[in-house]
Amino acid sequence: MQQNKEPQNASQTSVIPEKSALYPAHRFSVAPMLDWTDRHCRYFLRLLSRQTLLYTEMVTTGAIVHGKGDYLAYSEEEHPVALQLGGSDPSQLAQCAKLAEERGYDEINLNVGCPSDRVQNGMFGACLMGNAPLVAECVKAMRDAVSIPVTVKTRIGIDDRDSYAFLCDFIETVSVSGGCEAFIIHARKAWLSGLSPKENREIPPLDYPRVYQLKRDFSHLTMSINGGIRSLEEAKAHLQHMDGVMVGREAYQNPGMLAAVDREIFGTASAGADPVAVVRAMYPYIEGELSRGTYLGHITRHMLGLFQGIPGARQWRRYLSENAHKAGADIKVLEEALKRVADKR
Repeated sequence: MQQNKEPQNASQTSVIPEKSALYPAHRFSVAPMLDWTDRHCRYFLRLLSRQTLLYTEMVTTGAIVHGKGDYLAYSEEEHPVALQLGGSDPSQLAQCAKLAEERGYDEINLNVGCPSDRVQNGMFGACLMGNAPLVAECVKAMRDAVSIPVTVKTRIGIDDRDSYAFLCDFIETVSVSGGCEAFIIHARKAWLSGLSPKENREIPPLDYPRVYQLKRDFSHLTMSINGGIRSLEEAKAHLQHMDGVMVGREAYQNPGMLAAVDREIFGTASAGADPVAVVRAMYPYIEGELSRGTYLGHITRHMLGLFQGIPGARQWRRYLSENAHKAGADIKVLEEALKRVADKR
């Protein structure tokens, strides 16, 4: 995996913990979350943890191949960072993986877990679990095109095909025929009809023991667990059974938890990042983005949960929510918002 790049300005150095080689980056990661883990979010989260592996939102192969925007844009400071691809055409996936490698991404991940109707209509996401040979073909095409890791994020089953034998057959096919060596397992099955994507994250029951058993039965593969993990204590408990832990909504809604990840999960000796210092370390990035026409609110929306559990957190959220989207909003809005928390700590 590509080495982390050093921060480009001194204001970041004071809040990014030192790099450690004790554990691989997949030991703790933040999940790809549509509309949430964009490049602004990832830059912000990197200031809280140097070690955590960050994932992009799912980007479809069609957007990369045919879209007019730069769907592979990211900041060098985000490393280690993985691109999650959505698609089912092996040649297009290989093309996109190659482009991502050329741009410096550290990993390519194939989405075999998203249950939305739009994704199903495009023949990718969780419905691919029902076609393991195609997933294997997709993975092999990408592995043949790049030298960086190619991983798969999947569920434990779909609809009524949710037996342990079905899951094992899927992993066996994709690992043997496709050459996939690393899987991220969302410990819920997906209902492809009848449940919304939000309901699919909450209603199907979690089955951690099944994922643990999968790791035991495929001990030669690297496996991370995802789904419903809400604290670092829970993460450490999962790491007794798994190679890695992926956290989604909790890491986004309570990003302050990442400040302790490098120490608690990766074993570095450095102190956790101070949230006020993290906010101010964002200023050079924000000023650069504002100068290019980005609205302040597009960045600060990812920072609303930073002070969760700290007196003044509600006032921080309220002030940013009410003012960051106003015309001409700039760093002064953040300084005013900080007054709601910094003076009360």
